Amino acid sequence: MKTESTAKYILRLSLILFVIAGVVALALAGVNSITAPAIEKLNAEKTQLAIEAVLPGGYDEEVTDYADATGLVSKVYKGANGYALEVKPGGFDNTITMMVGVDLDGNVLGISIVSHTETAGLGAVAAAKTSAGEAFRGQFEGQSGSVSVSKDGGQIEAITGATITSRAICVGVNAALDCVGGLG
Repeated sequence: MKTESTAKYILRLSLILFVIAGVVALALAGVNSITAPAIEKLNAEKTQLAIEAVLPGGYDEEVTDYADATGLVSKVYKGANGYALEVKPGGFDNTITMMVGVDLDGNVLGISIVSHTETAGLGAVAAAKTSAGEAFRGQFEGQSGSVSVSKDGGQIEAITGATITSRAICVGVNAALDCVGGLG
């Protein structure tokens, strides 16, 4: 009985692993091509609902020519009553995607959290459809200029145990207000 050399054995195992990895990659690409349109449609619907939540009357056009010194504003939508801005500040765990409505006078109309990965029961309260979540988000309505949490001398009461998330949302609102201030 002849035994296989070590080099041939390693080469054979490497080729088998390569073929398996290739098959799995093709399968994942296939699944992605099937699910990508549905995911894109759901994200568009979530964005539309967020805009409607923060900008009464919706929007007429997407503004492409805007200045954002922070790099946090990713999209701006203009409506008859003001602007809806998609802002992506960094939270405790990762980026928080949120929509901020700002009227033509520079006052916050409302905020809506589109997506996040904040800690359940703590930072996730900011996006929750509970009385605590609604109360937190409601604090931003009517604010102008610059907002910050009360621990930093501001007017926003942070979510208990989620000061980093609360600060991140303030940063996002400030970026939106600054951007709208630049739009005139």
